[in-house]
Amino acid sequence: MMKTNKQLFIYQLILFSFFLLQVQVFASENPAITAQTGANIPDWAKNVVWYQIFPERFHNADTTNDPVAERVGDPHGWDLGAPEGWEISPWAGDWYQRAEWEQRVGTEFYDFVYTRRYGGDLQGVMDKLDYLADLGVTAIYFNPVFDAVSLHKYDASHYHHIDRHLGPDPEGDWEIMQQEDPNDPDTWQWTSADRLFLELLQEARKRNIRVIIDGVWNHTGRDFWAFRHVREHGQDSPYSDWYKITEFDENYPDGFDYEGWWGYKGLPELREVGEDLHPEVKEHIFEVTRRWMAPDGNVNKGVDGWRLDVVEEVGKDFWRDWHSLVYEINPEALTVAEIWDDAARDYIADDLFGVVMNYRWAYATHAFFIHQTLSASEFAGRLKKLQDDFPHRVNAAMQNLMDSHDTERLASMIVNKEQAYKEESKIRDIYNEYNVRAPNEQERELQRLISLFQYTWVGAPMIFYGTETGMWGADDPDDRKPMIWPEIQYDDELNHPYSRPRPRDPVSFDHELHRWYRFLGTLRNESYALRKGDFTLIAHEDDARVFAFARHTQEDFALVFINRGEESHRLEVSAHMIDPLPDELLDRIGGETFKTLNGRVVLEVPALSGMVLVEK
Repeated sequence: MMKTNKQLFIYQLILFSFFLLQVQVFASENPAITAQTGANIPDWAKNVVWYQIFPERFHNADTTNDPVAERVGDPHGWDLGAPEGWEISPWAGDWYQRAEWEQRVGTEFYDFVYTRRYGGDLQGVMDKLDYLADLGVTAIYFNPVFDAVSLHKYDASHYHHIDRHLGPDPEGDWEIMQQEDPNDPDTWQWTSADRLFLELLQEARKRNIRVIIDGVWNHTGRDFWAFRHVREHGQDSPYSDWYKITEFDENYPDGFDYEGWWGYKGLPELREVGEDLHPEVKEHIFEVTRRWMAPDGNVNKGVDGWRLDVVEEVGKDFWRDWHSLVYEINPEALTVAEIWDDAARDYIADDLFGVVMNYRWAYATHAFFIHQTLSASEFAGRLKKLQDDFPHRVNAAMQNLMDSHDTERLASMIVNKEQAYKEESKIRDIYNEYNVRAPNEQERELQRLISLFQYTWVGAPMIFYGTETGMWGADDPDDRKPMIWPEIQYDDELNHPYSRPRPRDPVSFDHELHRWYRFLGTLRNESYALRKGDFTLIAHEDDARVFAFARHTQEDFALVFINRGEESHRLEVSAHMIDPLPDELLDRIGGETFKTLNGRVVLEVPALSGMVLVEK
């Protein structure tokens, strides 16, 4: 019998409802299947310009709290401490110049560079908050700030305290720590470093700057209070189940053997039970989470979110429970996962992470702009695929970064353009091929073009400290040089880590590059379309290495043209890009005004440059 249109509609509606019910049943029986709508992403996360700070290398404003030899660990010897004659390294010194104590203890630059300390501290960040606000920064991501022996602080000694040497009274803070039971939150106190950090959060808020911090829940340092207790008491320690201890035997240096992160014994791994952390470890981390998100129960005094280290190495049952706590404490919190590949799709969900550090975007951007292994059409296709993986609400908040503490500096990526992103960027592995020099002017032009794309594409741009001042450097540890400030006179770089010939490179604050990043911050912060708008790919030409896209909302739009080619290129703007096409368009980069004629505008995009057209 032939169904009427109404009957057919009702029949289809019943079938669709049954399908939805089956999906819900399947999801309830399969907890790995969760919604991915971006409902857990706060609005502020789509509007920000990120700035990543590596605290030990950002700014030393208080020399009275500088690290001391007794608190400096050698990562290759675990607990050997600082070599004889060790002292704080000069902030403005030639990076590859080895001090006397370094020359006495080894012949290779990379043998002891991790033992260096430069004394960056929280007061240094406080003193530079106005600098960040002027740069257009509206959110800070801190590398770990918790109490730890190393320069990078991924080897925590305490999760519930800020590093004693980042605050004003290291000795007094240690005395306070000695009065506590680290496993009993009721005994926890606030150290001077803790209080300064909370003050920093308030000062950042006054400037409309959000702050997230690094959480490392997969491993600790050997100096972590619980691991120290196991080393001192062996199997009798109540914390022996906290770690992946494989065997107790007095023949081992510690009296037991254990699993370290990726085999490295300096970072003992915390024990998991199934897809969850050991329940006592989990509860300790939950207490730490409460402490920093809502100090003394006040969410207005706490951090705005977390960046989580090596998330794929911790079970999802833990992450779901932890996120439930985070969103219960502060529904406006953002969580960012460190994931480098397509596994990002498995960890972004409404009950999991909000976004990831968008390394997939960095791989594609590097391949088009620097390595040039992607054509313009392939690049456009890769970008489209990345966007299709997530809802727009998620994409708009992705941390779009080029460099970080785990990669080369952007400037050095460009200098070493033959090297692929990340895999071949460690100078210790490819020292015969890697160039440590400063970038030339043409290479700086490419950096400016990449940053233009970074600030105008979908997502929240993130700048690694000093990228805007002209810093260069290979992968870890050369990406962690002391920040370049305009008020400091720096030594030229004239040494080489392997004593090879190199040009003499002056080191100074690049005012022109800084003005460019400052302009980009203003450009993005003033444009609703660049912060939250949808995107449309509108042109790509492989031979010319040109592509263009539109960012648009109901309120405004921006047309972005990128010319990666070596020659200027003519492009036509017409109503198929933006309809209706305004009578006049303004290029925010060059300041030129273009009038439409017969519904079209023809413009010339110079080589290695871009345009951002908006309605005048």
